[in-house]
Amino acid sequence: MQAKTNDTTTTRGREAEARAARYLELHGQRVISRNFRIRGGEIDLICRDGKVLVFVEVRQRSRSDFGGAGASITASKRRRIVLAAQHYLLGKPDCDCRFDCVLINGEQLEWIKNAFSADD
Repeated sequence: MQAKTNDTTTTRGREAEARAARYLELHGQRVISRNFRIRGGEIDLICRDGKVLVFVEVRQRSRSDFGGAGASITASKRRRIVLAAQHYLLGKPDCDCRFDCVLINGEQLEWIKNAFSADD
């Protein structure tokens, strides 16, 4: 029974990331990578906004209990995203980047540019 729940969660996560990617592309971003993973971290979407690389965390919650999607991006989660971004940037000197979040609460989507920094 547990596998079915995980499959549903995985499917919903992929759908949320696809929705976020479509939204960002409609707003001028170019998605260049999805689900970049390293040991200890993952980045949902990597986009290009002109010359700036944008590392995007997508969070979805069907209910707002416990603070909604935004509250689920903890300091620990941000550190794992930054770690993955640092690995992605190896060999790309002097590359400007930022960290954005796309929060999906129910049907509402919110894009937060510069949601956090590598120093947070």
